[in-house]
Amino acid sequence: MEIESVKCECCGLKEDCTQDYITEVKAKFDGKWLCGLCSEAVRDEVSRGKKPPSGVEEAVKAHMSFCRKFKSNPAVRVADGMRQMLRRRSGDLTSSPSSGAKYSRSESSSTMTDTSSFSLY
Repeated sequence: MEIESVKCECCGLKEDCTQDYITEVKAKFDGKWLCGLCSEAVRDEVSRGKKPPSGVEEAVKAHMSFCRKFKSNPAVRVADGMRQMLRRRSGDLTSSPSSGAKYSRSESSSTMTDTSSFSLY
């Protein structure tokens, strides 16, 4: 078994793999070598996708674009990460039926029962 070093076409991570494994991975991802993390991201995207016929090819292209964008500028990475986090959070708030009650004021009022040591005048 010959071990070969191969570089992920999305993120650039290098891995040592057998030629058989490299061939198997490339067959699954439109002839492109993807590391384990990127291949899982692509599979996740395909499972969520609405277009199965071109699902893998489109998901690979989208993930490659995503990786290129984030490798090019660290400031963009932070800003986009915050934007995604806020979108997910706002989606959680709007999708949850009890979310309105979670942040609303209580309708009960507090009253003082013992006024012996307290004077209003």
